[in-house]
Amino acid sequence: MRYLNVHQGQALRDLERAFKNFLTIPERGFPVFKKKGRKDSFYLEGSIKIFQGNYIQLPRIGIVKTYEILPSVPVKNVTISKKADNWYISFKYNFESYPTEKVGETIGVDIGINTLATCSDGSKFANVKAYRQAKKQLVRHQRAVSKKVIGSKNRRKAVKKLAKIHKKVADIRADVLHKLTTWLAKNHSTIVIEDLNVSGMLKNHKLASAIADCGFYEFKRQLIYKCEWYGSKLVIADRYYPSSQICSNCGHQQKMPLHLRTYECSECSFKTDRDLNAAINLKNYVYQ
Repeated sequence: MRYLNVHQGQALRDLERAFKNFLTIPERGFPVFKKKGRKDSFYLEGSIKIFQGNYIQLPRIGIVKTYEILPSVPVKNVTISKKADNWYISFKYNFESYPTEKVGETIGVDIGINTLATCSDGSKFANVKAYRQAKKQLVRHQRAVSKKVIGSKNRRKAVKKLAKIHKKVADIRADVLHKLTTWLAKNHSTIVIEDLNVSGMLKNHKLASAIADCGFYEFKRQLIYKCEWYGSKLVIADRYYPSSQICSNCGHQQKMPLHLRTYECSECSFKTDRDLNAAINLKNYVYQ
């Protein structure tokens, strides 16, 4: 009952908004209540205070100690959620952007599967392929879950173990993307990327798993808000811009099948790495 009293006000507001969306927006379906054990979370607002670095005072719950140091900022509301077998707290606060001193002017970034990002200055960032590395382990634990009796304690234990591995994969991927996007936004005044049709790319069943493992959506999302934070400009090239087909040396355009990893221009005999050629073309996109 205490758990319900803590967040029932926000739950009722969420339910009201869900019914309004259902009645006014044709695409929205009938509200579905959250199932216990799946994406457990609740919302709190009121008297919330952060003190001594890693302590936060929450309404009705009291003082909670966190593992990480929290920023000393005014907080109006928090969301507490459960991932795997740990509880996490997230909150919103006013963040003032601060432009950083830029090392480079314009940089083109070509993202791919084998190499996560190839930059026009020659920098390359490897794709850690977190899901691929953990796939055998995930299959083994998924099989263990399927063998357990539904509703049993052993099944709940097996589900927790599986959830931990999924979370580890997500954390590794997020860590790599955060480091890459922060480096780009902090050190370059203009960043040029492609507007990839990720949903269309995922329809290729041979590459869908590898594409999903890269986190292209998250890469773009992080760059958008980090460029605002650090005073950079993000340019998104047109989806149909043929960055891989244009020669970065003479401008000649030719077909480039996916299996060809080296660009060889049929006009000027220019030869370079396919991804680097595309990154240089993206850099030049802003000057067209």
